Amino acid sequence: MRAAVLGLGEAGTIYAHELVAAGFDVSGFDVRAIDKPWDGVTITTEVSEAVRGADLVVSVTTAAGAISAASSAYPHLSPDAVYADLNASSPRRKAEVANVLDGVLFADVAVLAPVAREGLNTPALVAGSGAQRFADILAPFATSIEVIDGPAGAAAGRKLLRSIFMKALATSVLESLAAGRAAGSEDWVRNQIIAELDSGGARLVERLVTGTAAHAERRLHEMEDTREYIHELGTPDEMTAATISWLSAIRDGER
Repeated sequence: MRAAVLGLGEAGTIYAHELVAAGFDVSGFDVRAIDKPWDGVTITTEVSEAVRGADLVVSVTTAAGAISAASSAYPHLSPDAVYADLNASSPRRKAEVANVLDGVLFADVAVLAPVAREGLNTPALVAGSGAQRFADILAPFATSIEVIDGPAGAAAGRKLLRSIFMKALATSVLESLAAGRAAGSEDWVRNQIIAELDSGGARLVERLVTGTAAHAERRLHEMEDTREYIHELGTPDEMTAATISWLSAIRDGER
């Protein structure tokens, strides 16, 4: 089968090389000039050259470039081609890309982990008219694709819901470690975080949800003291301030 990869940054490079290893004839395009040879990947200078005759088109440009890439590809796509947009963007943007590709099988692919970790086998959600076809094409090589019901944008929406937790978790960890570093206790704080995250996902989430509701006021006072201490340390407190806002609203019955 033939595949085209639009966007040859880190993720696009990994996908291109893994598709070659899986036996695909792969063409690649990037807006930047690429002057070095790529093992097994035919580098093109136009989107049209890359996608012509492709069974699968993988777009990993940027969210901002997704519509332009789709517009350039559209007139040159095979009737049975699947166009998969893997860019991290809003549900609205995914729907806009699908509209540009009117009549083309379109896969809204939400990648749920760093591509560098598992390549083609990186966990992903897929929605849209081409979701099942995308999953079928990659089934022999990628076992972590989940097809969900819904139009283009449904998978992207779920990813953004997940991002509320994942990105806030990351910044909470950074804020905790920064304060720990200033207090001379960074290793201890890091080990406490690791121990909690290793304590069991389902039990931990349930404890966080039910415990916060039951003990909002006590935890609010604790976080107010935490913010005071952070101010003394001179480290960032945005996540702590947000936690105080949430706990205040829960205590007051507003959430």
